[in-house]
Amino acid sequence: MTPQLFDDLDRLVASPEPAAALDHLIATLLEAGDYGLAFEARLMRKRQELGLPLIQSDQISGDDYQQAVMAIARDTGRLFLEAGNIGRAWPYFRAVGETKPIEDAIAGLPNEGDREQVIGIAFQEGVHPLKGLEMILANQGMCRAITAFGMTAVQKDREPCISMLARHLYGEIVARMAEVIQAQEGAAPATRNLLELMQGRDWLFGEWDYYVDSSHLLSVIPYGIELKDPEALTCFHELCAYGQRLAPQFQAAGVPPFENQCEAYGHYIQALRGMETETHIDYFREQVATADPDVAGDAPGRTLVRLLVALGRPEEALRAVLDHVFEDAPWGQPVPTALQLCYQTGDFGTMRDLARERGDALSYAAASILTRG
Repeated sequence: MTPQLFDDLDRLVASPEPAAALDHLIATLLEAGDYGLAFEARLMRKRQELGLPLIQSDQISGDDYQQAVMAIARDTGRLFLEAGNIGRAWPYFRAVGETKPIEDAIAGLPNEGDREQVIGIAFQEGVHPLKGLEMILANQGMCRAITAFGMTAVQKDREPCISMLARHLYGEIVARMAEVIQAQEGAAPATRNLLELMQGRDWLFGEWDYYVDSSHLLSVIPYGIELKDPEALTCFHELCAYGQRLAPQFQAAGVPPFENQCEAYGHYIQALRGMETETHIDYFREQVATADPDVAGDAPGRTLVRLLVALGRPEEALRAVLDHVFEDAPWGQPVPTALQLCYQTGDFGTMRDLARERGDALSYAAASILTRG
């Protein structure tokens, strides 16, 4: 803001076209790269053009002006992006509800570097969680990545984020285990497959032997039950197999029905993979049958229901809900209600009976109509 600029503004305001003062100010600010102040000047110019008060206030409205605000905000965000300033561009694109330009810009960045602000936009703001998590892993490590994922309600890219955490953990274990094998056997192992590395090498698992922080392993493994991707499930299966080989002091107890975490999650993962499915479902049926309700509540029943639903067995899930889940309890992992499962399976007779028993006139009417076909 040089004295010359103010002199120029005085001269242009006194000219036959005083709006030229704003045009000159806008051009000067854009040339200087002061896009934030240029945004405000462009809005002022639009208000002047539309005969609105020059000074912004909450009372200023109108479709023409609001459309101009959106267009100018979008263009300002673009200018900041072209200048490589994602942090300054983000508020403008957020204001117009357009995240794709920011997502694309973040996707093109290298993972390494001091990018705390970009990580916040990508991960905490949910613009590109997968890239944000990748940056956290590269710059801050596994512990911070696990903590960030656990504290943030990640929905977009959730499964790829979980897979990334597992693959990173898997890679750490394999790398460290391979070093130990090479030192012991005098040659690097020919495989990077965790199961193959462990096969025939019981000596890898002494009383104090481990290859990654066990708290990291036990924090990541529970997320595996959310997955569908076969490759990711295979990774989780091998992580569970590794965890089961560790000495007891590295296997902290979980909550029912996952007290023995690596074993129990291993059964769940194998069922999702379609490997001897009935055997692995039976593990959770046994947990339901033997759990102490005063300790476990209906958690074993809810787990069994979730597994059956994930496996596409809603009829069995319905029976499990009716027999083993307290549907009105304000706790526990969410599962479909009995009425929802009745509808899904086409069991409208049971749906009708349950609705009447529960005093649910709306569901009763729906089931009665559906029963007639």
